[in-house]
Amino acid sequence: MTISKRGLLAIGLCLASCTTAAPPVADTQPDTLSKIDTMIDSGELDMSGWQKNMPDWFASVEPFKVIGEDQGAVYFVGTKGLGMYFIPTKDGHIVIDGGMPGQGRYVADAITKLGYDPQDVKILLNSHAHLDHSGGLAELKTLTGAQLLASEGDRSALEGGFYLGSEKESYLNAPPVKVDAIIADGKTVSLGGVTLTAHITPGHSRGCTSWMMDVKQGSESFKTLFFCSASVAANRLIGPPQYEGIVEDYRKTFAITKDWQPDIFLSNHPEFFGMAGKQEKLDSGDPLAFVDRDGFPVFIAKMKSDFEAALQKQMLKHNAIMN
Repeated sequence: MTISKRGLLAIGLCLASCTTAAPPVADTQPDTLSKIDTMIDSGELDMSGWQKNMPDWFASVEPFKVIGEDQGAVYFVGTKGLGMYFIPTKDGHIVIDGGMPGQGRYVADAITKLGYDPQDVKILLNSHAHLDHSGGLAELKTLTGAQLLASEGDRSALEGGFYLGSEKESYLNAPPVKVDAIIADGKTVSLGGVTLTAHITPGHSRGCTSWMMDVKQGSESFKTLFFCSASVAANRLIGPPQYEGIVEDYRKTFAITKDWQPDIFLSNHPEFFGMAGKQEKLDSGDPLAFVDRDGFPVFIAKMKSDFEAALQKQMLKHNAIMN
């Protein structure tokens, strides 16, 4: 797989500019970008390069229940650095995201470990068409026979095996995967008594899709968010932009999400929502360890601040070049 330096940087590695309240983004960004630069300089642009430089993305985690009853519960079936989720229902199962290329089998094996049959997975959902979240979908689809539902904005990237940054550029090489149905903003996906609502939160990618569902735990119901992303990462906001309208899309997402306060905040990189600490509480016997109503508001406020800073920085750089 050959990827240009710009292609690698535009992959949308949220690790480069997303974080929870701690540690600060500034502490994590240089390290992540330096790893990418190391891959480029050494020519390690194949899967072994990713495994060497992003080991957390490939580090196994025992699958576990995040919260909920057996039917309609949320299970984590990802790696230490990548969030993939499994939702069983009485009429078949749902999976959100497929991780890196080759990790479709990892997800299927995790489902088996939980006592379920991967071939009972009926629906695959995707947060966005970047290598670290869509790379395993084609394999997972083959293993399960499930249908893939995705946004129109990311459809061409998924089916073409790349991320369309502009009319003349393509990034994010990944195994192409056929989209069986398009999901629009505000529409729902229902299976076996479980309903997820799609929220298009664009900017990080054109069709970045966040998902919301209610999860029952005992007599309580918890609004659970699977957030796509709002990081700038290496996206060009100007001169020329990654895609036309990207700045407006980011601001649309910040406007959409400014009042969101889910009970449970999950995402496609575990460190965004502090999974390690919450998992320790869960293992200690707290069934509500992942309930964190302040987590997402803090996170999205930080993302908005980072976006405005990145836009200002890119504008100054662009103006300096033009002058």
